Amino acid sequence: MIHKFLNASTFDGYNPYRVTKSGIDWEVIEPDDPWSYIGYWGDHQIIYLLKFLEFIEDYYPGRLMDYWGQEIFVYANVPYKIKGYEEVLENPKDTIDFDHELENDIVKRKAGLGADGALIWGKDQQPYHVNLLEKLLASLLAKVSNFIPEGGIWLNTQRPEWNDANNALVGNGVSMVTLYYMRRFLNYFNGLLLDYKPESVSISKELYDFFKSISDTLESHKGVLKGKVSDKQRKAIVDALGEAASNYRWAIYKKGYSGAKTALSSDSLLNFSNTTLEFLDHTIKANERTDKLYHSYNLMSVEGEGISVSYLNEMLEGQVAVLSSGYLKPEAALAVMDALRKSALYREDQYSYILYPDKNLPRFVVKNTIPAKKVRASDLLTRLVEDGNRQLIEQDINGDFHFNGNFINAGSVKEALKGLPEKYTDLVKADREKVLDIFEGVFDHKSFTGRSGTFFGYEGLGSIYWHMVSKLLLAVEECCLQALDSGADTAVTNRLIEHYEHVNKGIGFHKPPELYGAFPTDPYSHTPAHRGAQQPGMTGQVKEDILARRVELGLRIEKGCLHFGQGIFKEEEYLENPSVFSFVDLEGREQQLDVPAGSLAFTYCQVPVVYSQVGKKGLELHLNDGSIKAVEGLSLDASLSDEIFRRTGKIQQIKVHL
Repeated sequence: MIHKFLNASTFDGYNPYRVTKSGIDWEVIEPDDPWSYIGYWGDHQIIYLLKFLEFIEDYYPGRLMDYWGQEIFVYANVPYKIKGYEEVLENPKDTIDFDHELENDIVKRKAGLGADGALIWGKDQQPYHVNLLEKLLASLLAKVSNFIPEGGIWLNTQRPEWNDANNALVGNGVSMVTLYYMRRFLNYFNGLLLDYKPESVSISKELYDFFKSISDTLESHKGVLKGKVSDKQRKAIVDALGEAASNYRWAIYKKGYSGAKTALSSDSLLNFSNTTLEFLDHTIKANERTDKLYHSYNLMSVEGEGISVSYLNEMLEGQVAVLSSGYLKPEAALAVMDALRKSALYREDQYSYILYPDKNLPRFVVKNTIPAKKVRASDLLTRLVEDGNRQLIEQDINGDFHFNGNFINAGSVKEALKGLPEKYTDLVKADREKVLDIFEGVFDHKSFTGRSGTFFGYEGLGSIYWHMVSKLLLAVEECCLQALDSGADTAVTNRLIEHYEHVNKGIGFHKPPELYGAFPTDPYSHTPAHRGAQQPGMTGQVKEDILARRVELGLRIEKGCLHFGQGIFKEEEYLENPSVFSFVDLEGREQQLDVPAGSLAFTYCQVPVVYSQVGKKGLELHLNDGSIKAVEGLSLDASLSDEIFRRTGKIQQIKVHL
């Protein structure tokens, strides 16, 4: 999965639309489909990749480092060209050109070679190979290059993040969600470097130059971390980071890879990682709200020589991500969960959490009304009204003022200003920015998020999105484990566990049909405020639920070793009456196992595990030769754990005495 995931990412650090049987795929503009669009989604290449990396290190410690310097990875070749930084800054909603010529070349190459034809090829007419470090850096640097201090990660690749109901945030939107996950990613990255201390590794010279520019920029601006960042300081950092990424991309777009490699030391990587973490933590601190929740998405505005940051309302995504980030100590995590329970995000009727607060939307008839004092403040608008010119604004029979009803956005206003008769030229020159500010003040397009701000279903207002609730479940569970492992105050730990159990009970599986609005065992996307569960179909929710359930059963995998009966395992899981456990063994045969009262059974890697409260604490392994091996404690060593992971059949049953 890690190879599949990394090999599908581009040299400029993004993922294609999807991976199919015939290789990678990308979105194209279809003239007959007004909904067709292109762009790179913003979140998956950080948090989902990180989950894979964490899993492999838990199961097979050191396996990743075998790939660290091996040139066994490739780059996907997507026919998108991200525009230069100045163009991106000028219009961050229109940042990608579709390269039709490159697409034709890729399609021809795929016809002859198969999926490899959609990879980047080197000067030797072979797929261009790089190592694991380079692939990780390419994705990480793409995010860091779009970092806006105290704001988050700039959404400027024409697509939103995981939640496409926020699609209108593209351009001016800034994601704290991805920044929280980046913090977790960098901590993991640091851990690998400190645990294994790899020697210097050679990466493509072009990526090395990009890395050096980003690293130098952050180092040279560390002084801003002492306090609040000014708009001017913020723009200076954003400019330098953006130019570095732009120079890197366009060097490859124009010439491809030279094939030259440059050594990058572990010390340089650690310095970069630690400095970046300082900037991220400074930004996270700046995004704590007065109610103890954290901002999810913000807005950036270029204003002369500065970039300002403004804030949107609270959203569930941000709380999930900050709880997952590792930034919060147990006491702070508890404060977030307490605040979340008291917030507008809590739905009492479903005892669960909505994506964003419900709100009363203005009626259609009150929209597009310009305050009279704003009209009077503009000589141009006043003159147009006096002259009866309706190209820009008009006055209705009640005396209220409105912009031209055909306008779509500020671009329409700019075109109308250009089209005014020559006699208004001086007034246009004097009032152009004032008129655009009035237009934005009336419509507040910059704060428009998309479906999340206007719909009442499909992840809209007042809607529970069950996948995000399961993400919350897993995040709270991780906080519980952190509290247990760090020896946090018992009262704090217990209250975190109470929050976990409350979130868990709110998920549809645990509800009666009349409350859930559907069969509880069937997967549904969301539950709007006005009716029961809607949109049947398997979402990503299932993976978080499985991960959370594993920990509920006291099962943990760390450094290649299996641990049982640890974590937030609950005694009420034990059977009250004897039962028969049916399962499928490693040979594909259906088997049955008698489970006595006071016990619990499940399978892991198809090996039955039975918990009971009888006998001395420890493990009893039933082996395939009929013998029984006793193990002190509740953990298997790496060798025995590997027998389970590889499904060798040597261990046929595990009895756990608690």
